[in-house]
Amino acid sequence: MKSLKITLVVAVAALFSFTVVEQYTYSVDNVHSRIGFSIKHLGINDQNGSFDKFDTKITTTKADFSDAVIEFSAEASSVNTGNEMRDGHLQSPDFFDAAKYPTLSFKSTSFKKIKGNEYQIKGDFTFHGVTKPVVLKAIHGGNFENPETKKVITAFKISGVVKRSEHNVAVGFPGLSDEVNLLADLEFARN
Repeated sequence: MKSLKITLVVAVAALFSFTVVEQYTYSVDNVHSRIGFSIKHLGINDQNGSFDKFDTKITTTKADFSDAVIEFSAEASSVNTGNEMRDGHLQSPDFFDAAKYPTLSFKSTSFKKIKGNEYQIKGDFTFHGVTKPVVLKAIHGGNFENPETKKVITAFKISGVVKRSEHNVAVGFPGLSDEVNLLADLEFARN
């Protein structure tokens, strides 16, 4: 009987010793955000584009985002370079093959604070059916309470480089650099 009482006391103590960690989810504000890219054409000029349809979220338990997980996806068919003919060509099997590979995505595996408001994000980037690890740089723009919604707003500028050849995208096309610069300006609202 004494051992049963001790076991019950230990079990009750164990139940109350756990700290509840609150997890926060931040959803992207598409109106105030952009996921874009640039690529060198003929080695002398940057050609820029973006994706009109995308979704991004951050989950974290820490105010400084040092344990955050960021995920994004974009619809390949929503590519927008400001030129309808070029956009159609990018969606074709020559490049994105948007019918076969409708989305490109990223999910972080680490979100490490470097110094101040700078972070290093490592994760898996899936594009054209190929997943490769990538390292991105993020600058935290800060937090702000929206006076209208009373929601906490946060922003990140994220950049990095991926190689077309690693994703089997337009490998035989001359005049385009292998490196594609990624740039995302993202504003989030805490749910």
